[in-house]
Amino acid sequence: MAALESFHHRLVTDGPKGAAERLIFALLVLLSRCFAGLSWLRNLLYQKKLLPAYMARLPVISVGNLAVGGTGKTPVVDHLLGWFAARGVKVAVISRGYGGNFVGRFAMVSSGEGGGPLRPASSCGDEPFLLAQRNPHSRVYVARKRRHALQHLEQTRLVDLVILDDGFQHRQVARDLDVVLLDDARPYGNGYLLPAGILREGPSALQRADLLVLTRAEPSRPVSLVTSTPHCRCAHRLGAEVVAIGGGCRPLAELRRRKGVAFAGIADPGRFFELLVVAGVELVVRRPFADHCSYTQREIAMLEADAADADFLLTTEKDAVKLAGFQFRKPCYIVKLEIDFFEGAALDNALYDILGRIEHAQSQ
Repeated sequence: MAALESFHHRLVTDGPKGAAERLIFALLVLLSRCFAGLSWLRNLLYQKKLLPAYMARLPVISVGNLAVGGTGKTPVVDHLLGWFAARGVKVAVISRGYGGNFVGRFAMVSSGEGGGPLRPASSCGDEPFLLAQRNPHSRVYVARKRRHALQHLEQTRLVDLVILDDGFQHRQVARDLDVVLLDDARPYGNGYLLPAGILREGPSALQRADLLVLTRAEPSRPVSLVTSTPHCRCAHRLGAEVVAIGGGCRPLAELRRRKGVAFAGIADPGRFFELLVVAGVELVVRRPFADHCSYTQREIAMLEADAADADFLLTTEKDAVKLAGFQFRKPCYIVKLEIDFFEGAALDNALYDILGRIEHAQSQ
């Protein structure tokens, strides 16, 4: 699976090489046009209100992507949770729970009472588990149809605000603020929809967005996107400390110029590896796995072999939540991915507007 994902990523990023790849890409383009037609029809049905969107009594913020994976959605949702928590707002996150095997219409991942995740990542998915782990005082739910968990929250009246994780294409629920993340360097990839490209919808879908967040931006690089929609920019960075699986932490700087093995089963593992190299870590092996990889003893044995001549292993928080119960002979460190907003005025304005609505409703 990882090899297939790697091939597809190269094909849609660098373009086809050779006659065989050009034929494969031509077939993907045909499928992409079919997908684009279905996407257009679906959006038209919602626009004409022939497909219903549930109107919640609670304020709803959606955080999503135009493209598949790799834009840093989880750190942005994490940032929003922290922003509202600092202002006394009780927030719940509802995610689809991709990769989770939970049963029922919805499931609670965190009660928001400080105890952290109530179920394993295999049940709820790695991203909801990580959000619950990072934000133990926020409620986190997974639901195949987000409306079911939202209705439960309306009935219990335990929160002031709901965030839909990965909600841009989930039009079954109306929202008060639609936040869409785009890669600042290549916001539309190669311009094609899936499977010939990485887009879930065409760029015209951004007309629905209230705020664009351009991720992986660099202050010295001009904005690549021409838009009248309010937007802000942010950059990813690695946390200053790494945490060892099994406990204990140390500064990331102590790992500079030492030999490490980096592995990740995320949408864009190459970007994670690049950040480590920029931080001064010498990577003797870079081991990408399929996105949302479920680790087994096979993958662990592979990593043990990779690390034979290394001093340590490094991985992401998303991967670490699925490594419980495994042990490594060499130290394995978890690296946290964080974001810095350097053009964040539009985001603050949008969030203060939502905060004002919440405070107004509470005063009634």
